Amino acid sequence: MAYLTRSELEAMGFASLGQNVLLSDKASFYNASSISLGDHVRIDDFCVLSAGDEGIDIGSHIHVAVYCSLIGRGNIRLGDYANLSSRVSIYSSNDDYSGASMTNPMVPACYTNVTHAPVDIGRHVIIGSGSVVLPGTVLGEGAAVGALSLVSGEYDPFWIYAGQPAKPLKERSRDLLDVEAKMKRESR
Repeated sequence: MAYLTRSELEAMGFASLGQNVLLSDKASFYNASSISLGDHVRIDDFCVLSAGDEGIDIGSHIHVAVYCSLIGRGNIRLGDYANLSSRVSIYSSNDDYSGASMTNPMVPACYTNVTHAPVDIGRHVIIGSGSVVLPGTVLGEGAAVGALSLVSGEYDPFWIYAGQPAKPLKERSRDLLDVEAKMKRESR
């Protein structure tokens, strides 16, 4: 995988750009001026980040694996240490599927009924491959989502969820907080 150089990243005009940012040259970024990237961020091949009015805010120590998409007008926030496995899709906008209005971005907005809501992915959250996260979702710190899950609503910290829709399975260990503290001490 080839990464964009620092000068290429700076030329893209991100809202903010941390240190050690590794973005694949095969990933796509739309409205980069509304995308903030923290330190130690890696975004792999074939990812699409399309920021709307409210932007995309990516914390530090974040990995976004191949074929992920973050799309919508509402804010999408990834807290520090979050991890998106391959093919995760996060949406902060949603068409009206009822048939009361038309759908798709090529139809004038006055004939559609698109809704928008922020998505908040907490610190240390991991989302398994192929999962879909819908507008308005809040994943509390340390939540884990199993592969192929449909995520919509509010999810408690340090619980493991899976399914369509995602349901709680069991509590998740908080040991990773001690590992984080050790990493911070040793990197001083």
